[in-house]
Amino acid sequence: MNDREDMATRAREEISGMARHGLAHTSTRPVLAGMAIGAVAGAVLPVVSVPLGLAVGAGVAFWKRINR
Repeated sequence: MNDREDMATRAREEISGMARHGLAHTSTRPVLAGMAIGAVAGAVLPVVSVPLGLAVGAGVAFWKRINR
């Protein structure tokens, strides 16, 4: 199995675990924190909107969780 397939498998497992267990899952709170940080950055920075900040913040936090 190559790295892409392995990462896709880890991402799928994390997303399904977060959906099943909600806040009890270990990845949910860091991803929500990333969303909050991204939303604040989107509100402060003139080039970035709040929804884009939410998405990017969640994406970065999720990437850090599956890339370890």
